[in-house]
Amino acid sequence: MKYSKYSVAIIGSGISGLFLANKLAQCSEFNDGILIITKDKLFSGSSSLAQGGIVSVIPELNIKDSIESHIKDTIDAGCGLNNISAVQYVSKQSSKVTQDLINFGVKFDENSNHKLNFTLEGAHSCPRILHANGDSTGRIIEEALCKRLDKASNIDLYENTMAIELLVDDDNSAKGLIAYNWMNDNYEVIYTSNIVIATGGIGQIYKNTTNPIESTADGIALAYRAGAELSDMEFVQFHPTALYVKNKKTSPLVSESVRGEGAKLVNINGEYFAKNYHYLADLAPRDVVARAIRQEMINTNSNYVNLDISQIGIEKFKHRFPTITKLCLDNDIDLESGLIPVVPSEHYFMGGIKTDLSSKTSINNVYAIGECASTGLHGANRLASNSLLECVVFADSLAQELIHNNMAPPKKHGAKLMDSINKYINFDDDMQDENEKIQKLFDELKTTMSQNVGIVRNKSNLELAISKIDEITFDLSKLQASNSRLKFELQNALCVSKLIAQSALKRETSIGAHYRDDEAKKDVQRHERKGKYDTILVK
Repeated sequence: MKYSKYSVAIIGSGISGLFLANKLAQCSEFNDGILIITKDKLFSGSSSLAQGGIVSVIPELNIKDSIESHIKDTIDAGCGLNNISAVQYVSKQSSKVTQDLINFGVKFDENSNHKLNFTLEGAHSCPRILHANGDSTGRIIEEALCKRLDKASNIDLYENTMAIELLVDDDNSAKGLIAYNWMNDNYEVIYTSNIVIATGGIGQIYKNTTNPIESTADGIALAYRAGAELSDMEFVQFHPTALYVKNKKTSPLVSESVRGEGAKLVNINGEYFAKNYHYLADLAPRDVVARAIRQEMINTNSNYVNLDISQIGIEKFKHRFPTITKLCLDNDIDLESGLIPVVPSEHYFMGGIKTDLSSKTSINNVYAIGECASTGLHGANRLASNSLLECVVFADSLAQELIHNNMAPPKKHGAKLMDSINKYINFDDDMQDENEKIQKLFDELKTTMSQNVGIVRNKSNLELAISKIDEITFDLSKLQASNSRLKFELQNALCVSKLIAQSALKRETSIGAHYRDDEAKKDVQRHERKGKYDTILVK
């Protein structure tokens, strides 16, 4: 067993973790250094796949926009279940963090007048989305942040490493964590008084997801097992337009910006249908469009609908959306036809580890930022391109918090913490590897979640899902398998899947991304129910 100590340990290497690390690297006060732990390689995960862009509320450059209108759009999309303090804070910080990104080397696209080019996405009342290299915004931001980190002397990087347990002592304070290098099959105790969970989303618990293979809900499960409060677990966002491809573990995203530029949804009979479901038609909130597409697929007995890009123009489309163009070519889709086959796919998780505006969790010294955190910004349904904004805003504020309250790694540990460490020291890892059986169980979980805890839910299906998850958990426990990345991932996915199903069962009314068809109202129209910030806590 190896031991080390750091001033700050950041679990996750997406945009939120990288932005935080860049901010902290500018401060020389962290004498024991900063550690970034990433399950795969540095440039992996969901952030680099983000196409659409980042919300940037800059009224002085975009006279059609205002903080007030962005706040209203965010709350309308979230059905009023947003934490208004979080919404106000994020919107007001938007201009600052946009400038920070530019200072860090991010080059956003400009118009013909060499000014920032703002585009429109669904449920926004005006164009306010910045993008980079057309539809490569996440990749461009991540590249800039990684490039800066290469020059930092006080940051260490652990690749191919998972955080598998938080070391929380009797005073409800985290003193460190256990890390597992799945390539070398080694464990390490990392002592630190500042743990930041920035592990991203949950997509791989579903059969169809835009998320990469790394997104297995690790950070949320890690925090829950340590005793952290979770919230909004029932709110899973399905993106309306993922590329329809067969037999792939991920569904490539077709950005909402495509519809923002004028593309229209048509069913396989060529009929334009979005206007039948919401007055905003193709640019309605994502939960509405996803359910509308699902209904059209049922009505026409088809596996997909089409995105008609002919109104954009093929050549303009190729120039504006180079990433999507390549995705289509790689999957033998003829763009000259003007039609792109799309299907709803799990995309984003509004719930997660409950945090305050300082990114603090209910465990002392543990923070959460990015998609794994539940700040209350998104309410019942995330407004398009608010996610990247949330990542950098809370990473920025957390950097200030950590710099102000810089604490050295702990020197004393209680018995509870030592018991956690000792079980890994004494762990007998000389057992047969059964990853094929684990993968089969993982596939069963994905099918269970997709069939029963998807876009539309009901009591009987949710109860069935919980029962099936318990069965898979029991079957996993019977396997005499050595620890492996896949085993830890499935344990995390099972934990979070059950919490999602339980929260969905507990919320008996439909709102936003959580839609119950066993309510009295059983159509695909959006429930315009509004309410105060109302969250189901999981403890």
